Amino acid sequence: MISSPIRLIVAVAFGAVVAPAFAWQTAHSGPARLYIETFATTADADKLREDLTAELRKTESVMLVADEASADLILGGGGEIWIRGYRSFSPRSHMKLPTNGTPIYGGYLSVELRNRQGVTVWSYLATPGAAADDVSKDLAKQIAKHLPEGLKQAETPLPPFTPSEELDALTGAGATFPQPVYRKWFTNFHAVNPASQITYEAIGSEAGVRKLLEGGVDFGASDSPEILHDIAPGEESTYLLFPSVVGAVVPIVNLPGFTGIISLTPEALAGIYLGRIKKWNDPILREANRSIQLPDLDIVVVHRRDGSGTSYTWTDFLSKTNSDWKAQIGASLDPKWPVGRAANGNDGVAKMVKELGGSIGYVEFIYALENHLSFARVRNQKGEFVAADLTSIAAAADSAVMSSDFKTSITDAPGAGAYPITSFTWFVVPAHIADDAKRSNMTAFLRWMLSSGQRQAAALGYLALPASVVSKEEAAISRIH
Repeated sequence: MISSPIRLIVAVAFGAVVAPAFAWQTAHSGPARLYIETFATTADADKLREDLTAELRKTESVMLVADEASADLILGGGGEIWIRGYRSFSPRSHMKLPTNGTPIYGGYLSVELRNRQGVTVWSYLATPGAAADDVSKDLAKQIAKHLPEGLKQAETPLPPFTPSEELDALTGAGATFPQPVYRKWFTNFHAVNPASQITYEAIGSEAGVRKLLEGGVDFGASDSPEILHDIAPGEESTYLLFPSVVGAVVPIVNLPGFTGIISLTPEALAGIYLGRIKKWNDPILREANRSIQLPDLDIVVVHRRDGSGTSYTWTDFLSKTNSDWKAQIGASLDPKWPVGRAANGNDGVAKMVKELGGSIGYVEFIYALENHLSFARVRNQKGEFVAADLTSIAAAADSAVMSSDFKTSITDAPGAGAYPITSFTWFVVPAHIADDAKRSNMTAFLRWMLSSGQRQAAALGYLALPASVVSKEEAAISRIH
């Protein structure tokens, strides 16, 4: 089994793309020739590769090859897996961190499928199943199950991209919610277009967009579709919103000695953040968690200090699902929190929750995984308690009917299996960019983001945009002048 710890080293594709990334079928007929790299882990990477090889030998859709030079497609990646605790043989000892049972794993494995040109054509994020006795085999089965989707995407050529020699550097600032995928995108876009330099400060949605309005950066980023309406209503017509990916905000918890997965209703979340529910064994929490023993422990509430699109998504969900929250607090970038301790950014909230026993906070999905934090299942419109993953995020995104201005909220989505605290995140771009080189760089990046960039998002726990949204955005890029 994979043991703790395993450090994340995601396989990233580099190299200029000056022509379409041709589908693998153009090289030969028959199954795709696939090479499996040794995943970038510090323990049991060989076993994971062996288990994945065994799973893929069961399918006729690929032919495994022994070296990269013979391959049409290359499968690789990396991740972290750790032991959260143990299932004890004694049901009464689960609060004492026993070591005489089977391990309970946490973690994630970022997976990328690359073509002959070294371009990522598909990605995926695998997380250990709740009952996984052999985590390596569990992850291998997940990857094998979803690989056909990757092969289908590999059949579709990416559009041609011609690097430019005359681009001006761009600076951006804003949301911490999408920072992991933005950091990856800006690095990879520079690799295929060396003339492009894009830097980004993750300082929070409100601070970033205010900096854009003051002329301090070339673009902003926010997880709130109402960011301009809230902080600069007179400026809305001079900026364009471009959805970039879909992500999830998760309630993270730190309950020392507790290895279960807690379930939370919207009423419970509102009660905790309104300061009405003060103990983890409160009757409202016990009602949704009858099969587990919650600790008699004070709840420490953690929230954002800075004006935040993540806070907007969190409070937008609570406003839609709880009348008291809507009446007293509402949806806001910077709500007047009744209780709690404050931290800056998603990373700051994650670190504070990790330090404080009995605490609860909210962060974008990948921050919970990177900080080895447990996150709760949340009850959706259908009455289901759903954990965030790529499948449940997709179920929420499928409900989206995107407006012409791209200001669409998908919190509390109605679909079965939908994770209810799901949101688009947006680039905020001036409609008029006077500098030709900056305008060329911005529009080139947006087009790349809507094609190659989308295929890289899932490895970090973000969902690619629905095809219908992508087509609308591609048309909207022409509005930048």
